[in-house]
Amino acid sequence: MNRRPLGNTGIDIAPLVFGGNVFGWTIDEKTSFAVLDAFVDHGFNAIDTADVYSRWAEGNEGGESETIIGRWLKARPGVRDKVALFTKVGSDLGGKGQKGLGKDWIAQAVEGSLQRLQVEQIDLYFSHWPDPATSYKETLTAYKALLAQGKVKSIGASNLNAAQLEEALKVARQEQLPAYQVLQPEYNLYDRSSFDGPLRELCLKEDIGVVTYYSLASGFLSGKYRSRDDLKSSKRGTGVGKYLTPRGMAVLEALDDVAADQGAKPAEVALAWLMAREGVTAPIASATSVEQVKSFAKAAQLTLSHEQIARLTDAG
Repeated sequence: MNRRPLGNTGIDIAPLVFGGNVFGWTIDEKTSFAVLDAFVDHGFNAIDTADVYSRWAEGNEGGESETIIGRWLKARPGVRDKVALFTKVGSDLGGKGQKGLGKDWIAQAVEGSLQRLQVEQIDLYFSHWPDPATSYKETLTAYKALLAQGKVKSIGASNLNAAQLEEALKVARQEQLPAYQVLQPEYNLYDRSSFDGPLRELCLKEDIGVVTYYSLASGFLSGKYRSRDDLKSSKRGTGVGKYLTPRGMAVLEALDDVAADQGAKPAEVALAWLMAREGVTAPIASATSVEQVKSFAKAAQLTLSHEQIARLTDAG
């Protein structure tokens, strides 16, 4: 499978990243192992998680996803060299001071992630959310130490707007600190406003890699949610209701049309649109079955025509 440079990190990735939020939440460890095996077997090589995944699930404390990935790596000798691991720091883990992007918490949090993942180095370490209480200088100084220690290979930021990312890059230049190399924004065929425009232009200008989350709009772009009744069938259904609008239906109609032309599923087309989008390195998408991983592989092989891309883009 063709790989793409992830900004200036020196990491080359297949055009789709696995979203590890499902591990320990909607799929158990055994199923997680099978899905990860299939993911690598199909030529993919990047896995995204976070220290907080999946704290929101009943009975979880956070760290479950990293732990499952770590156990999978330990059970699969040699696989570590084939995959790039992305994880994040900054979300509230529930303990005193266990949140934000301050230097003390970053130094502590990275040790927890390394231990759970059972690795010596994290390939890409993200600031999960902006932290108004901490300066960019403090955060980037903490990352400088981790890079020097070899605990992380590269750094990124999630959920920054254009002004925030620009300021972080400015501080890095002024203070001779490492700069964010990758951005993780919410972006899909329906939700475009936060990335399209100044933020995308900045990423293109600065050669910042971009991996998108909610790439299928919480499953809406799969086409399986077309009415309020459909929302009852999934744990994620409650987050999909906002897409059941005239615009959402127009997007699904365009997906249906292009999918029929391509002999593909709507979700595959939605992912292929993202892969073809200027400024996007790869979408992040989650799977709960081996069949869904096979669908990712088909999405990566789709070539949309200019007319099909325009049909999809105009619908949204």
